[in-house]
Formats: sequence, structure tokens, C-alpha cells
Amino acid sequence: MNGHALQVLQFPEAVELVARHASSPLGAAAVRALEPSDALAWVETELRRVDQMVGFLLRAEEFALPTIPDLRLSLRRLAVEGSVWEGTELRDGAVLMDSSRTTRRALLQHAQDYPLLAQLAERLVKLEGEEESIRRAVDDAGLVRDDASRELARLRKEIRALRTSIVERLEQFMATLPDRVRVADASVSVREGRYVIPIRREGRGDVGGIVHDESATGNTLFIEPPLAIELMNRLRGLEAAEAREVQRILRELTERLRPHREALEAALEALVALDALYARAKYALEWNGRRPEMLPAGSEEYDVVQAYHPLLLAGLDPVVPFDLRLDPGERTLLVSGPNTGGKTVLLKAIGLMSALAQAGVIPPVGAGTRLPLFRDIFADIGDEQSIEASLSTFSAHVKNLREILNEAGHASLVLIDEVGSGTDPAEGGALAQAILIELTRRATLTVATSHLGQLKLLAGEQPGVVNASLQFDARELRPTFRLVKGVPGRSYGLAIARRLGFPGEILARAESLLPQAERDVRELLRELEEKEQRLAEALTQAEAAWSEALSLRRLLEEREHVVRKREREAEREAQRRTRELLLQAREEVEATIRDLCEAVARAEDATALEMAAREARRRIEDAARAAAERISATEPMPAAAAARAGPIAPGVHVRVAATGATGTVIELRDDRATVETGGIRLQVPVAGLVVLSPEEVEATASSSTARVDGAAPPPSALLRDVQVRGGAGWTGPELEASPEVDLRGRRAEEIAGELEPALDAAIHADLPNLRIIHGKGTGVLRQVVAELLRADPRVKRFRPGGPGEGGAGVTIAELQ
Repeated sequence: MNGHALQVLQFPEAVELVARHASSPLGAAAVRALEPSDALAWVETELRRVDQMVGFLLRAEEFALPTIPDLRLSLRRLAVEGSVWEGTELRDGAVLMDSSRTTRRALLQHAQDYPLLAQLAERLVKLEGEEESIRRAVDDAGLVRDDASRELARLRKEIRALRTSIVERLEQFMATLPDRVRVADASVSVREGRYVIPIRREGRGDVGGIVHDESATGNTLFIEPPLAIELMNRLRGLEAAEAREVQRILRELTERLRPHREALEAALEALVALDALYARAKYALEWNGRRPEMLPAGSEEYDVVQAYHPLLLAGLDPVVPFDLRLDPGERTLLVSGPNTGGKTVLLKAIGLMSALAQAGVIPPVGAGTRLPLFRDIFADIGDEQSIEASLSTFSAHVKNLREILNEAGHASLVLIDEVGSGTDPAEGGALAQAILIELTRRATLTVATSHLGQLKLLAGEQPGVVNASLQFDARELRPTFRLVKGVPGRSYGLAIARRLGFPGEILARAESLLPQAERDVRELLRELEEKEQRLAEALTQAEAAWSEALSLRRLLEEREHVVRKREREAEREAQRRTRELLLQAREEVEATIRDLCEAVARAEDATALEMAAREARRRIEDAARAAAERISATEPMPAAAAARAGPIAPGVHVRVAATGATGTVIELRDDRATVETGGIRLQVPVAGLVVLSPEEVEATASSSTARVDGAAPPPSALLRDVQVRGGAGWTGPELEASPEVDLRGRRAEEIAGELEPALDAAIHADLPNLRIIHGKGTGVLRQVVAELLRADPRVKRFRPGGPGEGGAGVTIAELQ
């Protein structure tokens, strides 16, 4: 890969940002050593490994790579027979084995999900015996512990006791010295590893012994007295024995590791590789980078989604992402626009995306990014003049462009900043056109920036060249850094000069000196930019409106769901109340019938019978009236009924809104009306009545009961005129008896409404049995029928049908 291009693109600085996420210096160094590769298999494997590390870190959020000691030189030295590791090296060896063991366990737990990481984990060693031996013998400071062996414990105990004895003897000796020899506030000290006492110089002959040191003034001497020499010699002997024992222990531990040297080297390499992956994964997570799809070299597809310049992301200022898609056949992108618009930043970002990806780093790009593999990357960016090399700015550019033309091919990426600049605009523009045409014909992917107006026309003349611009807010005169493909950009030089207070007459003269063709192009670009801006604003408004519409739709759906739920609950409650009223009415009718039968049995004349019938009728009317008033008080009049309400007057046919019963108004009194329905007179609030239309009156003429809006008929609606002996005009239920009832096809909640009238009719007809056909099916209907029959006191017993009666699909109820 071209080293000059990588330096210009600031690739080392970008990689350094990644290396900061490593957990060890070795891992950071491995990241810094990454370079772009043109081997597609290696690049894809590295990116997949990083992607798997990202997935692993998201799953195991608490995971962090343990310490990785630098034992590269120590491991190489371990290959030399007879070499012995120091205590610090053995300590680091135990740390390496611990890190290897714990990392291996953590990764292999998810081997199936992250197979590439598992391959590295397999290289990690698990030497628990060797690790434990070192930890028992060597402490965290790398020193051999006292209890590493019995001999070492004994020697160190003797050494400590002897040192204490020497110090005590020397202190006693100093106390016996005369004042002219003794130094005030003196104490025993150590010089050259031997215990000494300070004395005055003039007492040298009185004390004797060996002088090991003197003070800066020369007035004080540090002497090892004769009485300490023998003790110190003995101490030296013990210390030598201790050193030999320590060396023996270190040699023994080293020999235990020597057979595992290659495995330890492989484990260290695997840990460093994992740390490098860890750093790259943390970098991808920090900026939400997604693994790009790498395409073979020479592929004409190029699609970058939500890409950021890596170095700008590390700054404090907000960064605007860019999208760039080049369709097959589009090989040269010519970016124009004003200075400070971010064109150079765009060039470097495009180059860094590919360089980082080919180095095995997931760049800060979004999902869906597809990058072709480049064999080489070339860049001519910035001012590279050199006084020492006698190169002007233009000469430096020409030198770079010559190298590009010599080496760039169809699998190369070429980035040129301000192509054709630094010389006469006409000559520079001509040279730039020739270079871009040549690179386009080679199918080299080229991105170039320019201010030259004549280059903007190249896209319409040369196949494969596409214009692009970085948006610039013409009203605020500030860049937006948003890349727009297909539209060239304006320079805004005169507009910026006007905003900065340049003299108006000079600007007017400058505008008049522009060629007419240039002014026409500028005007066309201005119109295109305005239309683009209006389109973007309209699109933003449309997206906002669409989002609001979706929110309103979701809100309406939620409200509709709530309303439907409430309707179902209200319907169930109405059915429950209706059933209760029916049961109450049935009990009242049966009680009245019993009273009438008793009255008929004991009546001796018609007058008594008529009084009994009148009393029974009054009881039924009172019960029906009370039920209607309860329902009217708790249920509001339906909106549809209220809309059809008309004037209420005697003789008007009406419907009781709360119950659905129809009848005729007999009289009005205050805000209540007397309504006769089915031979029963009810007191009903006027607000609860609805005037029937002529069609409804005709429809209800043949039946005194009606179901309105799905409401069940009230008890009074089931009452028919039945003439009782004595002509009392009592009304009772009209019933048609049948020895069987067919419930097949009904829902469970409809069974009671069908079965109870059939039971009523069978009992009034004095039928001994009722055959209930419910079918076999899932058994739900049979269970509901059994529960209803079990709760009805008029049913003596019930049983499944026999072989000739329908079997399990029929239930036979024996009636009282």
C-alpha cells in the first residue's frame, strides 16, 4: 500500500485512536502495527473476527481482558538449557497463565456463537499446576516466599535472629564507649552490607576494627568493631546459603515451565491478538460502526452509508455523516463547492474508510456499506511544496500526479484535492481534464475536488464522470457539509467577499467581468440549489406529516380497541341483566299462577275469582314497572333513539328505550307516562320513550315484542294475552311446547336463551321429558347444558341419550 497516501490520509493517527482501547501495551502495539492488506480472505476474516468480538462484548458486558505481561524475551531465553528466570519473570509467568486460563474459559463458553474467537481461545494454555506452584513460592513483588521450602524458612529465621543479635551487641558496645569517642544520638547503621557504628575520628585507635565509611566532614568514622566481624562473617555465610536456596527454587520452577515454552509463546500471541481484536471491537462500539461488506478487487460497486471522518469524531465539534453510492460505470466523482465546505475532509474520510477496513478495523460507517478491495490507494492532498527539494506547490502536485498515472489501475483508489490548481486556470483546467479522462478510461475509482468551472461540464461530456457538491447555505453563507451527488457546487467567492464587507462597486465590477457562460452556469446552479433546498424542506415536512399521521392512526386504533372492548363488556352486562329480569319475571309469573290455581280451587263465586286475578295482575305490573324503572335509571337513552324522539301524547305508539318493549301511551302525568304493553301498564319516564314511525307500528302489529339494536326483550315483552277462567283479563306467557330442542350451531352464551324457553313450554304442557340436541363436537355445549339443568329446580334429573335417542350428542331432561 502506498506509504505516502497513508501519511497524507493520517492513517497512523486514526489507528492510534483504535489502539487507545487496548488493555495492554502489547495489544496497543499490535493495533499500531496494522496495515491495509489487498488479500480479500485476510480482510474478511479479520473483520468477521472483530464483528464476533463486538457481539461477544455485547453479550458479556462485564468481560475485560486481564493483564498481559510482556514475556517475549523471557520466553525466548527459556529455550536455552540451564537458564533460570528471575522471581519477577516467574511472577509474570503466573500472571500469563492466569490470564490465559480465565480468557479461555470465558470465550469457549460461547464457542458455537463465536467460532473465530474460539479458534484463538484454543491456543490459550491451562497450566493450573505450574501456576499454583509459582504463586506458592513467589509473591506479588517477585520475591521468593519464606515458606517456599523448609530450608529457606530455617535459613531466614537464623538470619533474622543473627541480625537482631548483632545490632543488640553493637548497641551495648556503643554504650560502653567514653564520651570523647562516642557520637551524640548515634545508632547502628549499615555500610557496604555490614553493620557499623559511628565514632569520632580521634577514637579510632581506642575502638579498632575496620573502617567502612566516613562522614562528609571527615570527623565521623563508620567502623565495624572487632566483636562484630566474626558475627558478620557468620551472617554472610547464612546469606550465601539463602541465596543458593533461592536460586535452587527459581531453577526448579523454571524447569517446570521449560517444557511448555512453545505453548506459553502461543498463548501470549493469542492474548495479544485477542487484545487487538478487543481494541477494535471497543472502537466499533464507541462509534456504532458496522462491519462493511468487502467486494473483490476491481468491483464497480461502491456504497458508503452514514460514514464519519474518524479523526473528527474524536473532537468536540458535531460531525455530519455522509452517504455516497456510485453505480456501475460511475468511476470518477468530481466534487465542487466553496472553500471551508469540507471537500478535503470528505476526501480523507473516503480514503480512511477503505484503509481502515482493509487493515481489519471496522470504520465508523452504517449498516449496508459495501466497499471494493483496493490494490493501492493514491492521494494528492494538501500543500507539499519543499524549499530543500526546490519544489513549488504546483511541482509537488505534478510529481504526485505523475506517480498516480504511472501506477494506478482499475483496482486503485485515487484521491486528488484541487486538481489543476497552482498554475494558470486554463492550463490547469486542461491538465486536470486530461488526467481525469485517463483515470476514468482505466476504470480507476477517482474522487477529485476542484473550483474550476470548466471541469463541472466534464460530467456531461465524459461517460463515467459524475458531479457532486457539498451543500452550502446560500442565505447564511455557511457550509452544511452534506454531500449531494449529481449536482455541481458553486464557489460563493463573491458572495463571501460581500458578507465580509468588500466594497460593493468592486464586487459589481467583478461580477460584470465574469464570462457570460460562467454567469449562466452560476445562475443555473443557483436555481438547482434552491429547488434542491425546497425539495428537501418539502420532504422533511412530508416525513413529519407522515409520522404524525402514523401516530394518529395508532392512537385511533388504540381508542377503537378500547371502545370495542367496552361495547363487548356492555353487551355482556346487558345480557346478564336481561337474563336476571327474565328469571325474576318467570318466578313472579309462576307464583301468580300458583296463587290463581289456589284461588280457583277454593273460590265459591266469580267475585272472589275476579279479585284474585286482579291481585295477580297488579303484582306482575308492579314487578315489571320496578324493573323498567331500574333499567331506565341506570342506562342512558341510545343516541339513535334520541334522534327519532317526537312529542309524547296519549294514544301514541312508543318504544321503551331501556327495554325495547313497544306499547301505547295511556296517560301523561308530570314527566312520567303510563304505557300499556302486552296487557301490562308500566310507569316510565317520558325521557325514556321513543315515538314509533308508522312503518315500525305496522311491523310490531303482529307481535308485541321486538329486539332493538340487539337488546333482549324485557319480561313484559314475553307476556301474551291469555284468558283465565272468570274473565279477569290476566296475561301470561304464550308458550309453544315441543318434546325436543335443537341447540346445534349455537355459541355457548346463546344456550340459556334457547334452552330456558323450551323448558318453560315443556313444563306448562306437562311433558315428562325434554330431549336436548347439542351434538358431540368438543363437548362445550354439552357441559353448558348440564350446568343449566343442574341449576334449574324444575328438572328432576338428566342423563345422556341412549343408543336409540342420539347417544352422547343428546341430553334427556326429566321434568318435575
